[in-house]
Amino acid sequence: MVSIGYFLSSEEFGPRELVRQATLAERAGFTRLWISDHYHPWNREQGNSPFVWSVIGALSERTNLPITTAVTCPTVRLHPAVIAQAAATAAVQCEGRFTLGVGSGEALNEHIFGDPWPTADTRLSMLEEAVELIRALHRGGPVSYEG
Repeated sequence: MVSIGYFLSSEEFGPRELVRQATLAERAGFTRLWISDHYHPWNREQGNSPFVWSVIGALSERTNLPITTAVTCPTVRLHPAVIAQAAATAAVQCEGRFTLGVGSGEALNEHIFGDPWPTADTRLSMLEEAVELIRALHRGGPVSYEG
């Protein structure tokens, strides 16, 4: 079965506008939402990118559509444990209609601290470790991880 979703572009619109667009998308018959998780917009004309996790909280109160991050990088800018907590919170807020989409990141959106930018192979390895840690945290109980 085909599902038609609406993409909420955080690098182009502010938080209130994204919520407004999501509300209109649901009314128009879209069946799911994807939202980008960017720190910087693609170019200066696009303004600023809102904190995606706050926007997801607002979306959970205004729409019943499933929401997916497209995508969050749980390695360089935000620690995997923070992403695990944010995703668990979003899942509760969205009453199970949340999916965490992850990726290895790109310099434009993740390279905000001035540290050396890891190679693609290194970032993919970091992503694998991050997903392992997020899954362990979501299972519950004490977690000890070295990586």
